[in-house]
Amino acid sequence: MDFLQGLDPSKLALFGAGFSFFLSGFSAPPYNLPIFLFGIYAQENADSAFLSLQTFTGLLGASVFYDIVWMANNEQGGFTKFLSILLLLVKIPTFLAFGLAARQRGVQFSGLGIRGNDINGPTVWAMPGGFSSTAGYQNVDDETPPQPAPRPAAPPSGPLPAQTAPGAYQSV
Repeated sequence: MDFLQGLDPSKLALFGAGFSFFLSGFSAPPYNLPIFLFGIYAQENADSAFLSLQTFTGLLGASVFYDIVWMANNEQGGFTKFLSILLLLVKIPTFLAFGLAARQRGVQFSGLGIRGNDINGPTVWAMPGGFSSTAGYQNVDDETPPQPAPRPAAPPSGPLPAQTAPGAYQSV
């Protein structure tokens, strides 16, 4: 753990970007350079964008698997394969350092949105018609709140005018 805290995530991302840029001239996975460039962006803007840091860490972890698949499916020369394996080995401490930095900044790696024992996760929307317990709706099980008593109708303000036959003339 002390080894990971001593690593600088920004320097690791910069080294990975430079190394993957060098490897892009050879037969190497094309996705490594964009991932590391995004890592530089995520590290610099980590104060305002926790999601970027979390996304980069996830992409870097997934790219380790894709590197292995890519190396198994593509023919490489000895020197290029050696450099690709070195880049793969650089990704592991970079992933761990970014994961630790993200946790220190409050980012949760929730995977599928499950936080601890909370299986429901955060509620983003509510079903209309009173089928959820979020603000603005009433549950079906709840009793209706007492309604205020209706106001009595206002009494008439005076005698009604005399009715005249339809079509009759009035004198003024």
